[in-house]
Amino acid sequence: MEVLQSANFEKALKDNEWVLVDFWAEWCRPCLMLAPIFEQTSKEIPDVLFAKVNVDEDGDLAMKYGISSIPALILFHKGQPVATHVGTISKDRLKDWIQSHR
Repeated sequence: MEVLQSANFEKALKDNEWVLVDFWAEWCRPCLMLAPIFEQTSKEIPDVLFAKVNVDEDGDLAMKYGISSIPALILFHKGQPVATHVGTISKDRLKDWIQSHR
């Protein structure tokens, strides 16, 4: 799992075919509920880079991708966003959601 910021965001998208980004904040309870699910799922789908962006620390990225509610997940393929999910999600549903867009 990687922590992304403006400085390394584009490189991560360029260097990985599939990237799933969790836009989150420390004060967000649903974000904290999603965190262990996100981490567990990252271990089960190794060909997808799982990354996190703290919206309080990097509001520019959140604005760029139109994040208005968190947690928000954006799945990128070859640098382009292909799917967005807002809110918490179970591990099984998250895996299904990722697979359905690949």
